[in-house]
Amino acid sequence: QVQLVESGGGLAQAGGSLRLSCAASGRTFSSYAMGWFRQAPGKEREFVATISRSGATTSYRDSVKGRFTISRDNAKNTVYLQMNNLKAEDTAVYYCATAKSGSYSPYITSYDYWGQGTQVTVSS
Repeated sequence: QVQLVESGGGLAQAGGSLRLSCAASGRTFSSYAMGWFRQAPGKEREFVATISRSGATTSYRDSVKGRFTISRDNAKNTVYLQMNNLKAEDTAVYYCATAKSGSYSPYITSYDYWGQGTQVTVSS
């Protein structure tokens, strides 16, 4: 059974930083791309960042480019999201997800397992 457990969320001031982690189990981690998504109250879940199975290729939504960095450690079965220069509009529940293949993707339908989410709140 695939399990994804996020951690690292919390409260940060605008301009501050947080690092999210997502520990995976139940699947050969290095065979699958990973992604981070977020959902703010009253809004649909949206793509944030994705990384290929090797970690060589990444992609971001435009609003987080230059501020967020996705990375992975295949030896630790963990994917990370480093978030710098946080803004109030980054406030949301953040979810990690494992893709159905090794290719990275910004589309929710490309992912088949999801974590429970971790709350990120940015105060302005």
